[in-house]
Parts: sequence; C-alpha cells; structure tokens
Amino acid sequence: MSESTTGAAAPALRLQGVGRRFGALQAMRDVDLEVPQGERRAILGPNGAGKTTLFNVVAGDYPPTSGHVFLFGEDVTRVPAQLRTRRGLGRTYQNVLLFGGLSVADNLYLAVRGVQPRRLSVLRAGAGDRHRTRATELAATIGLAAVTGTPVSQLAHGQLRQLELGMALASDPRLLLLDEPAAGLSPGERQSLIRLLAELPRSITVVLIEHDMDVALAAADRVTVMHNGRVIAEGTPAEIQANQTVHDIYLGHHVA
Repeated sequence: MSESTTGAAAPALRLQGVGRRFGALQAMRDVDLEVPQGERRAILGPNGAGKTTLFNVVAGDYPPTSGHVFLFGEDVTRVPAQLRTRRGLGRTYQNVLLFGGLSVADNLYLAVRGVQPRRLSVLRAGAGDRHRTRATELAATIGLAAVTGTPVSQLAHGQLRQLELGMALASDPRLLLLDEPAAGLSPGERQSLIRLLAELPRSITVVLIEHDMDVALAAADRVTVMHNGRVIAEGTPAEIQANQTVHDIYLGHHVA
C-alpha cells in the first residue's frame, strides 16, 4: 500500500488507523496522526496513554497489529527499524543509551560512523577524518564543545540528554523522535533544551513525547494528546491549554 501523495508535499509522518496489542492489552487503538514536514509536534498524555508505544511503532521496534505507518509518503509499516533510519528517521529513548567509558567526542564519532558504509571497519580515524569533523560539529550544535574530551560517566544529567540528542542527529534525520527529552532536567536545563530545539533547522521535523506540559507547549507548533491508547485532542498550544478534557486528564478526572 502506498500514498498517492509523494515528495515534498507528503507529511513527514502519517499514521492511519494504527493499533498495537500486547496479548490482552490494547496499548494503542485506531490512531490517526499527520505531521507536516518541518513541524514541531508534541505528544502529551499521562502514564499508560500509549505515547512510547506509538514511538516504538513509528520507529519499527514494534510492528502495528493494525493500520499503516507512512514516512514521507512511503508505507513503511513492514520496513525494519534499521532501514527506517536510512530513510531519515532518528530517535532518542526514555533511558539514555550511551557509552559511559568513552568520551563525548568518541560517542559522537561512533554515532556518525554507525550510519555509514563500512561502519564496522577497524581502521583508526586519521587526521582530518570527516567523521571526526562531523562529530566536532555535532558537539558544537548541542552545546558540548567544551567537554568533548570528558568521559560520559562524568557528565551531568542535562549534558547526557544533550549528548543523546547529538547522537540522534548523527544520522542527519529528516524526522526526529524525542522520547521525554526533559526528563530529570532542572528548570534551567529545560530552558536550554527548549532553546536547543528551537535552533534546529526546519528541514528536521521534530516529534517529542513529554510529561512536562510547560516544555511541550513551549517547544511545539501543535500538540496531540493521548489517553488510554487513543488520540483525544489535537490543536495549537493555546487550544490545548484551553481544552477542558485535557485539564480533566491531568487533574485525574475520569475521561471515557
């Protein structure tokens, strides 16, 4: 199955009737979602809403049990995760996935090499190696240029989140999925994250999961709210702030 719309006009991400079941648990059901290219979209919802399952289905970690996933107009529902990366998809995870015994520069270098041909080559990088140059550029982009030689195990939590973002950017993604990028950050670090996301080029479409509504609303052009595996609201940050159903969810009131 393919979309009739392709090329620049196609959405960066489109979900059509997507569901995901784990045994008797219906984690997602009948999710329709469309994110235009260049948009910043936040996915909000309480624990158990289906947000991370949605990301795992989009990234190819889980196949959907119903529906279709499109990236830039191409049906990738049955395309393996590693091939989705080559089609322009990058992501981070709730738990930071880094090499603690290596430096910031080495982590970024491995991320850059990991998406290249001959990535398993054991040849040592020489002077002027383009992958090392790209790693240095990424360190500057994410605000870690001053600590490139520091072991990851010595970084503050906020710096770890910055580094994880840099590693996701190493594949030059056209669509970037950020899974709770503000988790565990201080108020100051959250403001730095918002600025960093705002500075990313609009050639990168960003979809982020966030529990922190303040971060999500500040970073997003539009917001999708999930509850019990379904999309229950969508709109601009101002519209979501004014939505009574959303307020009921976050205040713990019953929502069918």
